[in-house]
Amino acid sequence: MDSHETRDAIRASVRALCNRFPPKYWRTLDAEREYPHDFVNALTEAGLLAALIPTEYGGAGLGLREAAVVLGEINHFGGNASACHAQMYVMNVLLRHGSVEQKQRYLPEIAAGRLRLQAFAVTEPNSGSDTTAIETTAVRHGDRYVVNGQKIFISRVLQSDLMLLLARTTPRAEVRKKTDGLSVFLLDLRKTQGLEVRPIRTMLNHATNALFFENVEVPAEGLIGEEGKGFSYILDGMNAERVLVASEAIGDGRWFIEKAVAYAQERVVFGKPIGANQGVQFPIAKAHTALTAASMLTEQAATLFDSHQSCAAEANMAKYLAAEAAWEAANACMDTYGGYGFAEEYDVERKFREVRLFINAPVSRNMALSYISQHVLGLPRSFT
Repeated sequence: MDSHETRDAIRASVRALCNRFPPKYWRTLDAEREYPHDFVNALTEAGLLAALIPTEYGGAGLGLREAAVVLGEINHFGGNASACHAQMYVMNVLLRHGSVEQKQRYLPEIAAGRLRLQAFAVTEPNSGSDTTAIETTAVRHGDRYVVNGQKIFISRVLQSDLMLLLARTTPRAEVRKKTDGLSVFLLDLRKTQGLEVRPIRTMLNHATNALFFENVEVPAEGLIGEEGKGFSYILDGMNAERVLVASEAIGDGRWFIEKAVAYAQERVVFGKPIGANQGVQFPIAKAHTALTAASMLTEQAATLFDSHQSCAAEANMAKYLAAEAAWEAANACMDTYGGYGFAEEYDVERKFREVRLFINAPVSRNMALSYISQHVLGLPRSFT
C-alpha cells in the first residue's frame, strides 16, 4: 500500500469511528465542559493515537503526514482533536530523545492505551512566548530533582497519567546562551506529590489549567536526554505540534466550507438560494482557496519532518496560513448562516469558538511571523 492509499485508509477509518460520535456528543461535552473520554478511548483502541509510535513498541510506525490525517479528519468531521493531539507530539519528544529504557518502559503502555501522555508543561505566567525566561526550577538532590514554580494554560493534566515538564536546571544568569540550562522531565502524575492543579474555564472546552509546584520530587531517571539541553528537544516537539495543529485547523476550515456551501444552496431568500449571490459565494471561495494553499504547505512541512530535514520555517508558515484560512472560513460560514449561526443546534458557534484558538496558540501568529522574518528573510531580530 503506497502512502496515498495508506492515508486514504486512515481517513476512512477515522470517519467510521467519528460516525459513532455525532454532533450532539460534542455539543453536550462543550456545554458541560467535559473531556471526551469515550472518544479518546475509541481512538486509542483503534490504534490511531499510536500512529507515530514505532511498531517495535506496539504502535503503527507511521509518519507525521499520517498523524496529520488522523487529527485533521477528526476536525473535518466536526469533532475536536485538541482533546488528544498532544499524545502525538508530546510522545515524539520521548521517542526522539528518551533513553532506550524510557522508551521500552513507556511507549508500549502509551500505544496500548494503558497510559496517557497528554500534558506538556512549558508556558508560565511571567514568560509567555519567551520560553527561555521560564522561572520554574529543578534542583538536583542526590537521586532526584526538586521542582518549584508555576505553569499556566497547561491542558489535559487531569486527564493524563504522564506529563512532560520543562524546567530550568541552571539559572539563566549562569549560562552562556539563554537557551542553555533548560531540561525536560517525564513526570508520573499518579505518583507526584506537591503539585496543585487549578482548572481554568475558557470560552471553549479545552481542559486547561494552572499548575503550582511546591517541592515536587522527580526521580533522576525522569530526565529526558541530557541535562541543560531540553530547549533543543522541545523544538522537535514544537515543529511537530505546529504541523499537526495546522492539519486540525485545515480540517476545521473544510468543515466550515462544507457547512456554508450546503446552507447556501438550500437557504432561499428573495426567491432564490442565497448561494447564487456573489456576496455569499466569494468569501467562501476565498476561504477555500486559502485552505488549499495551507494544506499544500502543511503537507510539505510534514514530509520534511518525516525525512528528518529542517522544517521549522515550513512548520511555522503552515501553522500561520492554516490558522488564518480556517478563521476566514469560520467567518464566511457564520456570515452565510446569519442569525442561525449563533444557535447551538447548528454547531457553527461551537466550532467558531474552537477554531479561534489557533490564531493565538500554540504559537501566536505574531511569533510565527517573527520567526519567518528573522530566520527566513534575514531581518534583524525584533526581541532579545
